[in-house]
Amino acid sequence: MLFAGSDRDGVANGKITVAYRRWAEARVVEGRIYRTNAGRIEIDSVRQVNPELIADTDADVADADRRNAKDVRRRLRGNDSQPTFLIRFHLVEGPDPREQLAAQTTLTPDDLADLTDRLARFDEASHHGAWTTDTLRLIQSQPAVRAADLAASVGRETAPFKLDVRKLKNLGLTHSLEVGYELSPRGTAYLATLD
Repeated sequence: MLFAGSDRDGVANGKITVAYRRWAEARVVEGRIYRTNAGRIEIDSVRQVNPELIADTDADVADADRRNAKDVRRRLRGNDSQPTFLIRFHLVEGPDPREQLAAQTTLTPDDLADLTDRLARFDEASHHGAWTTDTLRLIQSQPAVRAADLAASVGRETAPFKLDVRKLKNLGLTHSLEVGYELSPRGTAYLATLD
């Protein structure tokens, strides 16, 4: 989930704990933690609501930092034929485990064995062949290059390429930049073991 303008600050400081979203289907799951542009949040609940039945007196309106129900409806984005979801969440304090993982500059034998196994499973499950090492080397050689350009350079569609890079990021091997990606210290350490 992304938060725009003052909403980002409100989520980051804990003032905003509710969001309304218009989606074809719920994109968040209760109990999961998500990284956002305002910090990590844990979803407390998600349910579909009728936007026309939102009342000015609903506590959720204030918790979303909206003036009234009309303000909630006015700010909804997307096709108005799609359902509206009410998402309650709270800010998760403390360091992000993925960032701590990505900051590792050395790999223990157990770390290396685990990474090798996970990457091999990604490669085996792929419909387009082994990709993990090649993608890491591509990012290493072309940091801060648009995902679409990286994908095109290896003959892939952008969306599935980005999904694959996200898998590498979840293992602490890459960082997303404003444009493109870069290897994390852990990613660099992993590739060094292959050379």
